[in-house]
Amino acid sequence: MKLASTSSRALRPVAALAAAGLLAFGAQAQDKPVELKLAHWVPPNHALFKTGFEPWSKSVEAASKGTIKVSIFPAQQLGKAADHYDMARDGIADMTFVNPGYQAGRFPVIAAGELPFLVSKPGPASAALDAWYRKYAPTEMKDVKVCLAHLHIGTIHAKKPITEPAQIKGMKIRSSNATNAAFVSLLGGTNVQVSAPEARDALEKGVADALSFPWESVVSFGIDKAVKYHTDMRLYASNFVWAMNKNWYDKLSASQKKVIDDHCNNEWAAKVGAGWGDLEDAGQGKLEKAPGHTIVKLTPAQMDQWRKAAEPLYVQWTQNVDKAGVSGKQALDELRKEIDARKAN
Repeated sequence: MKLASTSSRALRPVAALAAAGLLAFGAQAQDKPVELKLAHWVPPNHALFKTGFEPWSKSVEAASKGTIKVSIFPAQQLGKAADHYDMARDGIADMTFVNPGYQAGRFPVIAAGELPFLVSKPGPASAALDAWYRKYAPTEMKDVKVCLAHLHIGTIHAKKPITEPAQIKGMKIRSSNATNAAFVSLLGGTNVQVSAPEARDALEKGVADALSFPWESVVSFGIDKAVKYHTDMRLYASNFVWAMNKNWYDKLSASQKKVIDDHCNNEWAAKVGAGWGDLEDAGQGKLEKAPGHTIVKLTPAQMDQWRKAAEPLYVQWTQNVDKAGVSGKQALDELRKEIDARKAN
């Protein structure tokens, strides 16, 4: 009897674990299949599709055991690039790819990531931006669930060689975001406000003389047909947010929410930023070898001119954020600490 009693007690934890496993399996089995409509505005052959949207979607589907099916809508199929934040808010798509800088002044805090020469390594910088912005996203982007944030780094591509900031005066520049546009204005240039998919057309029609763009995207958007000179510097960064419709997320089962939460984290932000950034940077080598294209090198003195010319933008950003009720100095100090900790510059 004692032996039997001891065996019985020993088996109880095993039975409890088995029961818990069956319950977990039952909960997973009862998850209703759902579709996640992911909308973005870059072309299907874009580097971000290969390094971000596709692997992320496949991982979500696998982790959810097929109960979350991701349908990707590229190239502005569901709406214009500048509308993607509102598309996520309104449920036109369940997740969207947002460039906050396409709507000047609407998201002043995250614009810190756009400040010139602040970062130079897209992977670590994306991790820094994402970690830092999680404190501010619930207030600044309260209409959506922010999945992750990342960035890319680019330069100026033009119809003539650009080596000094003084050359921007009188030029028509397609800017990558609001901060970049402010820099162009500060230097005496005229901003051409078109999204990335519309940039080539603006150049070919003479509406723009140059544009701010990352390297590989110059090729994937066909912009290499319209500009031939590419300045070799880390001029700017553009921030991006993957924004999710709150109602879509709230309707998920507990296990499905965990899948999404496990894919909306700093690890994925760093992974997407590094994957995309490395492919973008590789585009410089392609253009260097392409017939008729010139990589414009800068001297240290010329780089100092660019950095000095950008200093007023830091003051302007701090003032804008202060007006929004956030300490600009504190926020920028926090971001710089994250950047330094990850050796992103």
